[in-house]
Amino acid sequence: MTNRTSRQSLRTRIGYHYRGNAYGSTLRLSLGCLLGIELRRVGSGKRLTFGRTGEAELTAWMAAHARVCWAESAAPWELESRLITALDLPLNLDQNTHNPFHPRLKTLRAEARTRARALPITT
Repeated sequence: MTNRTSRQSLRTRIGYHYRGNAYGSTLRLSLGCLLGIELRRVGSGKRLTFGRTGEAELTAWMAAHARVCWAESAAPWELESRLITALDLPLNLDQNTHNPFHPRLKTLRAEARTRARALPITT
């Protein structure tokens, strides 16, 4: 169990998952990889995203299929640890090595990064 505080509000974090890119959102990275969207190097080549088209495709998919809910908690890191242990949350990699899908998702993401680094930089 960890005690991690965030410099961002929950609203900001959720907004970024829904409208950001794979470079700043592990959720977007996982979903895009699972959906088979091609990860690419962008800008200077250090950032990996799904590019403009892929990020737009992922945003549209999330708008149609992803839902968010939350519960207030004085110690959210404790609640998060309990939920990860008690529930089947295959997309959550942090604290979730016990999930049977964990190795497959890590491999899928690593393979996407390797392929992206071999491709030319895109916009």
